[in-house]
Amino acid sequence: MFTGLVEEVGNIAEIGISRGAKRITVHAQHVLGDLRIDDSIAMNGVCLTVIHRDARGFAVEAVDETLRKTTIGSWQIGKSINLERALTAQSRLGGHFVQGHVDGLAKVTDWSEQAGGRMLSVSMPAELVNYLIPKGSITLDGVSLTIAAIKNNQIQVALIPHTLEVTTLGALRIGDAINVEADMLGKYVRQILSPYIDHHKTVISHADVKLED
Repeated sequence: MFTGLVEEVGNIAEIGISRGAKRITVHAQHVLGDLRIDDSIAMNGVCLTVIHRDARGFAVEAVDETLRKTTIGSWQIGKSINLERALTAQSRLGGHFVQGHVDGLAKVTDWSEQAGGRMLSVSMPAELVNYLIPKGSITLDGVSLTIAAIKNNQIQVALIPHTLEVTTLGALRIGDAINVEADMLGKYVRQILSPYIDHHKTVISHADVKLED
């Protein structure tokens, strides 16, 4: 479990193949403080397991399923990555509950300047729209953000200068793909209500058929 508050931006130092998986070595400093082998770490919002650690950084492995569903498949040496260690019972919850389980890929559609920061516009996967609400939480590339506006499948998030400085979001360009995780609470609410939603749709469908007859 994570919070979506990025602790450090690391850099990919090596990429290789290990036991059929993609092995990624990242150089970092701050997160190494108490990081151990077998610990979970969020990398651009993807929860991965540390398999190696030394004085300069750590290594993880990503299997085909992860490569297909996240941006990891396109990562190259030198890329900057948002890093966050797993939440502990003593941690402050400054963001929101983030699992590190990416729900899909979004695409950057626009940047605009605004007083005190920048507004990022993102095109969301259609299947995730039902989990989004204005002023609700969203995780983009591992960063906990608040949705400023929603229109169809487009959302906007306001980024303050500090967020632009301490995460990789400020370097995003129009057309870039980003990892998205919808708010976990929204998923549970949607799942609990799904039998009633499906029933409502069925009733409406039957009513439409009657009207046509």
